[in-house]
Formats: sequence, C-alpha cells, structure tokens
Amino acid sequence: MLLLLLFALIAGAGTAITPCVLPVLPALLSVSSLGGRRRPIGIVLGLAITFAISIIALAQLVKGVGIGSTAARDIAVVVLIVFGFVLLIPALAERVQVPLSRLARFGPKNRGDGFRTGLLVGGALGFVCAPCAGPILATVISVGASTGPTFKTTILALAYTAGLSAMLLLYAFGGRAALARIRKVAKGQTVERAMAVVLLATGVALAFNLDGRLDNAIANDTSLPAIFSDPTKAIETSQAVQNQLAKIRPESRFAVRQAAAARQAAAAAQDPVSQLRPVANSLPNLGAAPNFADTEDWFNTPGDRPLSIEHLRGHVVLVDFWTYTCINCIRTLPFIKGLYAHYHRYGLDIIGVETPEFTFEQDASNVRQAIASDGIKYPVVQDNQYGTWNAYQNNSWPADYMIDAQGNIRHVQIGEGDYGQEETDVRALLVAAGAKNLPPRMTAHAIIPSANIGTPETYLNAERDQGFSQSIELGTHSYSGPTTTLGLNAWSLNGSWTASQPADTNDEGSITPGAAGASITGAVQARDVYLVLTSAGGTPRRVRVLLGGKPIPARYAGTDVGPGGWVTVRAQRLYNLVKLSADADFVVSVQVPVGVQAYDFTFS
Repeated sequence: MLLLLLFALIAGAGTAITPCVLPVLPALLSVSSLGGRRRPIGIVLGLAITFAISIIALAQLVKGVGIGSTAARDIAVVVLIVFGFVLLIPALAERVQVPLSRLARFGPKNRGDGFRTGLLVGGALGFVCAPCAGPILATVISVGASTGPTFKTTILALAYTAGLSAMLLLYAFGGRAALARIRKVAKGQTVERAMAVVLLATGVALAFNLDGRLDNAIANDTSLPAIFSDPTKAIETSQAVQNQLAKIRPESRFAVRQAAAARQAAAAAQDPVSQLRPVANSLPNLGAAPNFADTEDWFNTPGDRPLSIEHLRGHVVLVDFWTYTCINCIRTLPFIKGLYAHYHRYGLDIIGVETPEFTFEQDASNVRQAIASDGIKYPVVQDNQYGTWNAYQNNSWPADYMIDAQGNIRHVQIGEGDYGQEETDVRALLVAAGAKNLPPRMTAHAIIPSANIGTPETYLNAERDQGFSQSIELGTHSYSGPTTTLGLNAWSLNGSWTASQPADTNDEGSITPGAAGASITGAVQARDVYLVLTSAGGTPRRVRVLLGGKPIPARYAGTDVGPGGWVTVRAQRLYNLVKLSADADFVVSVQVPVGVQAYDFTFS
C-alpha cells in the first residue's frame, strides 16, 4: 500500500502538468498574484480541502441529502464571479474585507493579508477542478460513489490531492513572482484589473461548461506530446499498480470469466500466447447480461423512453460505460460512433451508460449538451446512482460489454485498446444472429494519444471539418488550397466545392466539386488511406490520387487504384487509395471530378 500511495502522489503531481487543469489555472494565478504573501497557500489549501471532499465523499453526500448535483459547482462559479467584481471595484473590495477580517481571531495572528480570501476562492476552485482521471483517481471515485469511501480510498485520495496541490502551489508562487515584476512597470491598478477580468472570464467559462469542451479538444489533439496528455500512464498502468488497485476495486465477474476462458483456450491449444479467435462459437458465454438498473434520464430513444435488455433481445448490443469529461472515454468515441454508423442497420445496438466521475456530470442538461456536441446518435442513459455500474460489477472508464442476440455477455473490453478484435467480435455475433452481406470492415479509429500516431478520421462536411486550413462552409464556395506547407494532420481544399447539409441524423454530410479542377490535400501519417466516395446516378467517374504532388506509383497504390493513379468511382463505398508496407508521413492529394461526392477519410 505504501508503494501505491507513492504512485498516487506522483500521479497527482503529473496531472498538474496536463492541459486538463487549464480551467482552474487562470483563477489560481490571478488570485495568487494579489494580496499578502500567504494568499497562495490559502488558495491551494482551500482547493485541496474541497477537491478531496468532492472525490472522497461528495457523491454519497449528494445522494444522501438531496442537494442538486451541480450545487457545489454553481456555488463555486458564483464565488469566482463575485470575487472578480470585488477585485475590479475597489469600493466593493473594502466592504467584503470587513466581515472577513473579523475571522482573524480564529486564524494565525501574524500578518499575511489574503489568506482567508485565498481559502474562499481556493475552496471554490476545488469544486470545479476536474483533472483527467487515470486509473488511481478513477478507482477512488468509482469505489467511493458505488460503495462509499473506505480507509484505503481515502488515503489514496489524500495522497493524490497532495501531489496535485504541491504542483499548483509552485504555479501560484511562480505566477506571483512573474506578475510582481510586471506590476513594477505597469500603471495604476492595471494588473489588478486584468486579473479581475481573468477571474470573471473563468467563472463565465465554467458556467457555460466550456471546460468540458476543452477536455474534448485535448482528447482530440493528437499533436500533444505524451508527457502532457498522459504523463503518468506508464506508472498507473504498470502491473504493480494494477495489482494493488485490484485489491481495492471489485473485479467484474464477467471479466474474470473471460480471463478464465482465455486461459482454458490457450491450454487447449497448447500455446501459452494463443487467444480466442473471432468465431462466434468460440466466444465464451460469460453469463446473462444484467438489465439497466436505477437509471435516470434516457436520450436518443423514441420519446426518451427507457430501454431494457429484454427489449433489445434479438439484437447484438454493446453496453459502453463512459462519462463525458473522461479523456480516455473521449478518445474511444470515434470508434464507438463508427461501429454504430457502420453496423446498426445490420442489427447492432449501442447503449452508452453515462456513469459520472464528478458530480456536475450528473446534471441531465450537461449530459444532453455533451451528447449533442460529441455527435452521439445512439441511446444514452444516465447512471447517477451507479446502479447499472454495480449490476455489471464494472470498475473502469471506458468499458464495453458485448451482448449476443440471446442476451448473454460474450466479450468484455476494459479500458482503451484492442479495437480490431472488438470489431471482429461484433461482426461474428451479427453473423450468428442472422445478419447477411455485412459491409467491409470499417476504418474508423479511436484517438491514440501518442507522438507516433496515425492521422484520425477526417470528415468532409461543414459541421466536422477539423484540421482544414479554411473552414468548409455550406453551399458552393471557392477554396484557395494550402498557402504554406501543411503540418501533420492538416488539410486543405482547392477549387470550387459544394458542401451539403446532412440529410438525417445518420448522414454525416459530404462535399462535391462545383466545377472542374477541385482537389483535396492532406499531410497524413498512416499506412493505408481510405476515402468514402459515391458517383451521382451510379455513373462511372474517375478520381486521381497523387502522392507528394505526383501520380501515385503502383507500388504505393491502394487496391482500388489503377494505372496512372486513377480510381473509378461508382457505388458509395470505401475506396482504398494508398497502401504502404509500414506507417509513414506523406502528403496525399485527391483530384475529384464534378458528380462525385466525398464523405470522409479514414486510415490504418
């Protein structure tokens, strides 16, 4: 346990260097720069106290006394905004300081103006501090919310909080020192007013849940070095830490049965490294799937009415445990959404079980907003009471439970990864359920947070045009192409293009040339490049693929590319444009004629 406490301390400190703490840093730095020398200590101490309370016991408190799930966050936002006005208006500051000064007899007698107000603002920040939860913090929160705090989870939370607070205190003193130098050359109350504006802006941003959108941006930013996106991953996923965490959190009976079945299959094959193969009959029956229990609001169902496992009998069902600020969950969303878009018509249903890590994630309006901004089309249910989580004996975000048409769990995926096997098993269960003529395997990929990743799926529509140097706009517009050398995962249109409005919720939208000479260019890192294309009326039309500005050589051409780099497009499907022997960085261009619609690029 001592080793785990040390790792929790390191994990907390590591979290402080990730972009996930950005929402609280402006307020931390601005308030620390003002007042007496002990104010930074007050701020960090207040933050540590309320943050520890929120991750250890607040989930149980909220259930027990009926406080609104966002009450603590709302109070924190009000405190930040009020304190911003206090700094902005000197007369108001004097009135606020009078009652606070009366509390001095309960605190230290030596001078150090600002400690008490620092505690107040720091306490507010602790309630809105939602760092990216790795395995250690996730264990503390999930065990606390499902079974109540224990001695082990409490001391783990305190160790994690200590590591996080130590780093934030360094930030506070560092920012204070830097602003002290600026104050020497600034005129009047310039610095104070600037810090007041920062506080007000932070409060407003939190009020509109912009921190959740920042989490999404961080998760989708594959250019972030691993040291910033997940600095303690190697430690937290090590066998030593996982073994210790397993003693704290209950293991899912379905995961245990799957591991036992895998060992039996390996022994039977007399091969210690063999795994279950993608044949439906070889997938172990792990037991009947529990129903959705103690749930709250449902989304994306007819009339937002509840579903049940019995109601879904006859379909293959993927139950996906997630929550909308979990950065690990956000990274899996492109894959989960891809599965639904690709296989729903063949009998696959996905149910997203939104089990909150933080109390503000219990609010139905926040969840609805996240579903809309993430583009989730499949049903989602709120699991605020951890009823479904406990029924499945789940212990991680994200986690997937694959259910066959008879209502039995056949595969469990805990955490990120193994996406290829997951799709293989979906296909096998669909065939076993009677699905005919399945499409080729999809090429949607999860986001991989590494410096050596492939390019993420790139949509060609006005709503999801991430990575384009010029935003794709609805209607017909001319685009000038790249004006500079494209950076990795950057894209550009050239010529006249018409972007269409999605026809329905299952349509991602597309673009088509408005005149001859239109092309798409991107700097990618991949082995294989695919593009979904269709030709109006099914008329054969030819698209040309360029590699580095020249017709793609035959040795690099995809399976759909003929001599000279030409692709004949007829029906709507995936076309394989580039096929290398290994991952590489390169610039690919596609020259598209009038009459051909382009939907999205995918990579492997």
